[in-house]
Amino acid sequence: MAEAERFDLVVIGGGPAGYVAAIRAAQLGMKVACVEKRPTLGGTCLNVGCIPSKALLDSSEHYLMAREGLARHGVVVGDVRLDLATMMARKDKVVGDLTSGIASLFRKNKVTPVAGTARLVGPDAVAVTAEGGSGGAGERTLRAGRILLATGSEPAALPGVPFDGDRIVSSTEALALPEVPRHLIVIGAGVIGLELGSVWRRLGAEVSVVELLPALLGTLDGQVQRLAQRVLARQGLQFHLAMRVTGVERTAGAVRVTARPVTPEGAPGEPIAIEGDRLLVAVGRRPYTAGLGLAEVGVALDRHGRIPVDGDYRTGVPSIYAVGDVIAGPMLAHKAMDEGVAAVETMAGRHGHVNYAAIPWIVYTWPEIAWVGVGEEELKAQGRAYRVGSYPFQATPRAKCMGETDGLVKIIADAGTDRLLGVLVIGPRASDVIAEAALAFEFGASAEDLARSVHAHPTLSEAVKEAALGVDKRAIHL
Repeated sequence: MAEAERFDLVVIGGGPAGYVAAIRAAQLGMKVACVEKRPTLGGTCLNVGCIPSKALLDSSEHYLMAREGLARHGVVVGDVRLDLATMMARKDKVVGDLTSGIASLFRKNKVTPVAGTARLVGPDAVAVTAEGGSGGAGERTLRAGRILLATGSEPAALPGVPFDGDRIVSSTEALALPEVPRHLIVIGAGVIGLELGSVWRRLGAEVSVVELLPALLGTLDGQVQRLAQRVLARQGLQFHLAMRVTGVERTAGAVRVTARPVTPEGAPGEPIAIEGDRLLVAVGRRPYTAGLGLAEVGVALDRHGRIPVDGDYRTGVPSIYAVGDVIAGPMLAHKAMDEGVAAVETMAGRHGHVNYAAIPWIVYTWPEIAWVGVGEEELKAQGRAYRVGSYPFQATPRAKCMGETDGLVKIIADAGTDRLLGVLVIGPRASDVIAEAALAFEFGASAEDLARSVHAHPTLSEAVKEAALGVDKRAIHL
C-alpha cells in the first residue's frame, strides 16, 4: 500500500455539510481532503433530493399554470402538452450545473476531492476504497489531525416493505419515474411525501396520501396544518390520515396498500385498501453510518442510530467530529451547512455558531409552507402565555395582483416580553418571506420590532408587518 497522504482535515461526505465545511476549512488555512463515494459532489440534497425535487416542483408548477392558470390573467394558449423527458432532462441539467459548480469551488479553494468509499481505520486515519476496489486493491489511506463525519442520511423503509426501485420506490426513484403514474400512493404526509405527491398530481396522477398521524407535517401549528390540508385537498391530493399501514402487496403492474384507522384499543375502525401503480414510501430518513468503522475506533451511536457530539461537534473520540444528518436535530441542508462551518471554525480556534431556535423549515408545495420557532399546540403544552397576530394573503395587494391569495402569515409572541416565539407562513413564496423571520429570531426580535420595520409596498412581506401589528390588535388593513 502506498504511503499515507497527510492533511489537516479529512471530511467524509461531499454533501451540504461536508463540502461547505471543506471549503470553509480551506479558507481558514487548513489542508483539506473531502471523500465522496458518489461520482459527483453535492450529496443527497443536490443529486437526488432538494435540488432535483425543486426543479420538478417549478416545472410542474409552470405546466399547471399553463393548463389552468394563465387564462385567469388573460393569457390564452393553445394545446398544452407534457414532455416528461424534456422536463427530466432540464432537472438533470440543473443538478449537473450545480455539482460541477462545487467541483469548481474545490479547485478554487484547493480542497482535494477523493472519490471512493471511506472507512475509519484509526482516530487519525481514513481508508478510501475506489469504485470496484476491495481490500488493498484501489485503496489509499489519508491521515489527518482531525476527521469530520458528514455522511448524511438515507430513506427509511417500512418494516417488511423493501424498496424495489420500480413499483415500491423511495424519493430517489420518485424523482425519475419514466412516466406519469396513473395512481401514486404515498405513505407519509411529511415534507417529502407532500412535495413529490404535488409534483405528480400536477402532471396528471391521482395521488393518495396515507399517514399514521392525525394531521400532515407532524407537529406543525394546527391552524396551518388544517389550512394546508384544505388547500392541497382542493388541488386533488386525497388524504387518509390516522391510518396505520397493515400490508403492502405488489402484483403485476400494481401495488395494493391496506391500512386500518388508528383508534383507541378495541374501538371499531373500517380498514381501507388502495390500489395504484406506484408506491412512494416517504416515512422519513435515517443517518447513514453503515461501513464507516465507527465501532472499531470507538465512536458510539445513540438509540436512534445518530452520532452523539458535544457543543463543538466532537464525538467521544477527540479527533473525530460529526455534523449534519448523522447527529441529532432536523435533517435540513441549511442546518447541516451551518454546522459544518461552525465545526471547522471551532477547530481553527474561532467561535462556531448555530442558533437552532432560528432555523427555518420549508415545504415547497404550492402554496409554500414555512416556519421558524414553534406553534400554538407546543406552547400550550409548555403552559406558556402568548399572543397571536395573523394576516391573510387574501388581503395582501401583491398576492391579489399575482392571483395567489391562499394562506396567511401567523406570528406568535410571548405575552409578557413580546419576544417572537413562532412565525408561520403558508402562501406564495413563503420560502422567501420566512427569511425575514429567521433574521428576527437570530437577533432576538419582538413582534413590535417587525411591526415597526418599514416594508415595501406592494410586496408579499407586508403580510408579515400586518401580522406583527395584529399581535397588538392594531393591524391596519384588516
